[in-house]
Amino acid sequence: MIEQLADIARRNVSRETLEKLEAYAGLLREEAGRQNLVSASTLDDLWDRHILDSAQLVRFEPHVGASWLDIGSGAGLPGVVIACIVDGPVTLIEPRHLRAEFLHKVNESLGLNARIVATRAQRAQGEYDVITARAVANLSELLKISAHLSTRKTVWALPKGRSAEGELAEAKRTWQGAFHVERSITDADSLIVVATGVRAK
Repeated sequence: MIEQLADIARRNVSRETLEKLEAYAGLLREEAGRQNLVSASTLDDLWDRHILDSAQLVRFEPHVGASWLDIGSGAGLPGVVIACIVDGPVTLIEPRHLRAEFLHKVNESLGLNARIVATRAQRAQGEYDVITARAVANLSELLKISAHLSTRKTVWALPKGRSAEGELAEAKRTWQGAFHVERSITDADSLIVVATGVRAK
C-alpha cells in the first residue's frame, strides 16, 4: 500500500503518512453515518476511489513547501489527503457548517499543517502556490470565484473527470493561461486540468 501511494504521489511516503491516511479513512467512514460526505456506494472502495485519486495531485506541486488551497473541500478530498503528504501549509475552504466542523475534527485528530476556512471561495483571501478543487463547479465558474486567490505562478490542478476538455474549451473563451490536460493515474476515463498564468481575458 505504501509503495502504491508513493508511486502515485511521485515521492517517498513515510509510515507515519500512511497511518494518518488510514486514520482519516476511519474518521470519514464514521462521519458518513452522520452526514453525506461521499457517495455511499464508494465507501467500500474508499482507498482507490478517493484517497489515491486525491494523492495523485501531489505530483503537480511546483516546489517543496508550496502552499496549497483546496476549494470546496467537503469531506476533505483532496485537501486532507494532500495535507497528510506534503510539507507546506494547506488551506481548506468549506462553506457548509457541518462539513467544516468535520474538517476541524480531522485536522486536530491528525495534527495536520492545515487551516480550515468556513466561507465561500469568493470571500476568501490570500495567494497560494497550488489551487485544487474536486467536484465544485465547472471550470469557468471555478476560475471566476477563485482567480483572486492565485498569482501568475500558481499551479491549478483540477480533477474534471470526462468533462475536462469540454469545460476547458468553454473556459478559454474568457480565460487565458497555459492550460493542458493530464490523464488521471487512478481512472483511465478521468482527466485533470492543469494550468498556470491564469487570468481573465
